[in-house]
Amino acid sequence: MRKAKVERKTLETNVYVEMNLDGSGKSEINTGIGFMDHMLTLMAFHGSFDLIVNCSGDLYVDDHHTMEDIGIALGQAFNKCLGERIGIKRYSSVYIPMDEALSLAALDISNRPYLFFNVNFERETIGSMDTQNFKEFFRAFVNEARITLHINVLYGENDHHKIESVFKSFSRTLKEAVQVISDNISSSKGVL
Repeated sequence: MRKAKVERKTLETNVYVEMNLDGSGKSEINTGIGFMDHMLTLMAFHGSFDLIVNCSGDLYVDDHHTMEDIGIALGQAFNKCLGERIGIKRYSSVYIPMDEALSLAALDISNRPYLFFNVNFERETIGSMDTQNFKEFFRAFVNEARITLHINVLYGENDHHKIESVFKSFSRTLKEAVQVISDNISSSKGVL
């Protein structure tokens, strides 16, 4: 089983993450941000990961530090779960609709962090969450997970639907890309 635990304590947040890439989609999520709890629950379900995320953060300031630090801890846990990345499929891309919104996530578990985030929001918040902090979450995750991730919302009207389709497509790409399909490293360099 590919499992990891990460604890990250700063003066701004205290984050605890447990991840099992070979789980069944069970989750226990408590970030202090209702909408993010919803998105991480979707991430676990659609990625078929078992995921525990607990965070207490300085939400009296805003949700930036909490979102970024959750992304960091989740990315570190994901990276630890993968180990040497032997035999993983490595690449994946998935389109997911959510009512009128359509998103595409494409990734490469490359050990080269890069984020392309093409998502435009009409609102400043969804629930109590600042929409610009979704990008901060994904940037932090990508940097620590050491993956290349492209997220595109092709179209949509409702911001809730847009970001929900993003999280579902992101989760499904992770699920596909971490599948073990051989005994070899999926790189002409011989290393990821």
